[in-house]
Amino acid sequence: IVIGLGTVWILDGLEVTVVGNIAPRLSEPGSGLPISSGQVTGLAAALYVAGACLGALFWGRLTDTWGRKKLFMITLAVYLAATALTALSFETWWFFLFRFLTGFGIGGEYAAINSAIDELIPAQYRGRVDLMINGSFWLGAVGGSLLSIVALNTAVLPANLGWRLTFALGAVLALVILLVRRHVPESPRWLLIHGRDDE
Repeated sequence: IVIGLGTVWILDGLEVTVVGNIAPRLSEPGSGLPISSGQVTGLAAALYVAGACLGALFWGRLTDTWGRKKLFMITLAVYLAATALTALSFETWWFFLFRFLTGFGIGGEYAAINSAIDELIPAQYRGRVDLMINGSFWLGAVGGSLLSIVALNTAVLPANLGWRLTFALGAVLALVILLVRRHVPESPRWLLIHGRDDE
């Protein structure tokens, strides 16, 4: 449960750090995307946060209706698709749209995962587990910084490819997490509330 749920915060930390680090490279001629550094760190970052806020509200309501497990599979799939499509951006508006949708998926993760923690983890361990899961954001931030050293080095990768690979890696990691998550159970409390006592 801790691995299946906590690794998404690693992805969030990776996303936030990578976007900050790639802003200067994206704004350079030859990056493959006509965008300024300010648009990446300003508008794109604002769209990501707006997507996360709206995603938390939208998916949070559905979490109560459809269940925790179904929602954290769907929201991770949204994140995975949006991040992969960000890597394929060749127009500025495309990049902005998929940054918003990436945030929209992550916002749903916030709602579904924290509900699952509250309902799956026994009270005496809940605080520690919550801290471990939500604190894994910083592992992603460190990973994003280390990844940027390699991906943004034009001696290693071309300027128009390195930043794309950082987003593509986020999508690959999300796919691995999706496979791990299949084994995370549904919340017993949610099942009881919805009359599914046998399950």
